Amino acid sequence: MTADSFSSAAWQRNARAYEVIRTMPFNAELAAGTLSEARFKHYITQDAHYLVGFGRALTLAAAKAPSPERLIQFAKSAEGAIVVERALHGGFFETYGITSQAFNATPLSPACHHYVSYLMACAYAEPYEVLLGALVPCFWIYAEVGRDIHSRAAPANPYQAWIDTYAGEQFHAAVRATIEATDEAAADASPALVERMQQAFTRAVQLEWIFWDSAYRLASWPV
Repeated sequence: MTADSFSSAAWQRNARAYEVIRTMPFNAELAAGTLSEARFKHYITQDAHYLVGFGRALTLAAAKAPSPERLIQFAKSAEGAIVVERALHGGFFETYGITSQAFNATPLSPACHHYVSYLMACAYAEPYEVLLGALVPCFWIYAEVGRDIHSRAAPANPYQAWIDTYAGEQFHAAVRATIEATDEAAADASPALVERMQQAFTRAVQLEWIFWDSAYRLASWPV
């Protein structure tokens, strides 16, 4: 990432939104270890649903990738989203007694449904460049939030496994690769297409906030 790159401009454009996400009640209480079990269970269940849609969008990014190297990268990212991160969820599911039947019977929350639908709409209807603009915030914001929470997490935090995953070098290496691919795509794009990438990035950042806020409020379908 360079000072004049797409990613640098996108982060600066959304710096205030990231600060709101970093300090929002869900993440503040997660860092303190005081987040209620009900809120984390809501979050982890919906996040497991989200990762299925996220993985599908990544496979479509792989299909649209302009080079074999990027195809492999996004195919592996899709695998990681399903296998590696769902293993994290599986540990919490076991802790909280969330069975596969209970998980499958839980519908996507409005926030999760919105986010997944947005990513799938980008994956099917938008070009590769715009799809990457929509996908990269999930990687990047989790990496930044993970490291931030790790730096201030309370001892014996009940959510330490979550914190360690997103603060870890393995995840951050994947994040750097995704940012690099996005900058590469933007470098050859027209100004109009880069602006569409920026708009997709901003919308995904907003949806990250909505997702965590929804879990904090234990939101479900009102009717």
